[in-house]
Amino acid sequence: MKRRVCLLGATGSIGESTLDVIARHPDRFEVVALAANSSVDKLAAQCARFRPAHAALLDAEAAQSLRERLRAEGIATQVHAGEAGLAAVAALPEADTVLAAIVGAAGLAPTLAAARAGKRILLANKEALVIGGALFMRAVREGGATLLPVDSEHNAIFQCLPPGYDGHPQGAGVRRILLTASGGPFRNRPLEDLADVTPDEACAHPNWSMGRKISVDSATMMNKGLEVIEAHWLFGAGGDAIEVLLHPQSVVHSLVEYADGSVIAQLGHPDMRTPIAQALAYPERIDAGVAQLDLAALGALSFERPDLARFPCLALAFRALEEGGTAPAVLNAANEVAVAAFLAGQARFTDIAAACAEALERVDSEHAESLEVALAADARARAEARAFLGLGELPRRGTAKAH
Repeated sequence: MKRRVCLLGATGSIGESTLDVIARHPDRFEVVALAANSSVDKLAAQCARFRPAHAALLDAEAAQSLRERLRAEGIATQVHAGEAGLAAVAALPEADTVLAAIVGAAGLAPTLAAARAGKRILLANKEALVIGGALFMRAVREGGATLLPVDSEHNAIFQCLPPGYDGHPQGAGVRRILLTASGGPFRNRPLEDLADVTPDEACAHPNWSMGRKISVDSATMMNKGLEVIEAHWLFGAGGDAIEVLLHPQSVVHSLVEYADGSVIAQLGHPDMRTPIAQALAYPERIDAGVAQLDLAALGALSFERPDLARFPCLALAFRALEEGGTAPAVLNAANEVAVAAFLAGQARFTDIAAACAEALERVDSEHAESLEVALAADARARAEARAFLGLGELPRRGTAKAH
């Protein structure tokens, strides 16, 4: 039976890699819906190739442009617009699988809609767990959804855990989860030079081809910090049972250590098509178009502990996880503001961690009892980060911590 796929974030790097895998197996997969933020040209080309019944764009004007273009080209795809449009395609009755790869808070609502509709969710959207971890996991349980991680590290952990793992590490004999990180382009850069690095330098990842925002997150290791928070929600491990290792070759994607001393690792080329194919076909295996791994040619694999003076964002993520509540949402929001400012030339590279630390200090963590509470914390954190960076203050809601 074909899996019928809705792809949220179709025009990004994860989306394009997913469509590459799907195109290799037309007998196994059918694209039912494609959704993105505002990329009319890319989405129109994808609709022309895959002929989905539905498409959606968050930007309403872009959606209208897409609608007109597809009509002119004789393509019968129904186009949806705005947040409601994204949520609608995520919950389509005719789609059984939803790959969630929309970057940022915009991906949270449609991913929640997919969970509530009981879909098989292939999760590549960090915000679903970083902003709304408890909410999202509750929606997965109550909706009867199936959750499969697509991020290379979490997918690797999933592959290293025992079959039927139920989110209780001790009961499964799991001692530690070890997330690997390349260390990005500044692993060996003198600390005194970091304030002067440029956006192009920060985006020059040594191993992975990614968008600019996530490339900066890799350079600061905020990306790895957010993955620690995700791993907590996905696998039920506390912060004291999750560790990060620098592994410059990006061949070992993550490891799981067991109580008997065994350590199981998942290895592969740094190519997102591998975890995407694993999740799409699970529990089977399919060709992803990825070259075989030649360990003899690699020769050696190296590991080291991260220097938290070099990567303060990683320490901030462990702090947010320990604080709980809306603290991870605060961290994520402040980071989005700071990274955008850095990429726009309005902040230094080292200001990113400083702005995130300020937001965690100034915005009280609350119990994330609803999406509204989480998004309110997100908004307050953005205001604090903008004020810290001198970008102009936005209207503030709620209270800030006293100093």
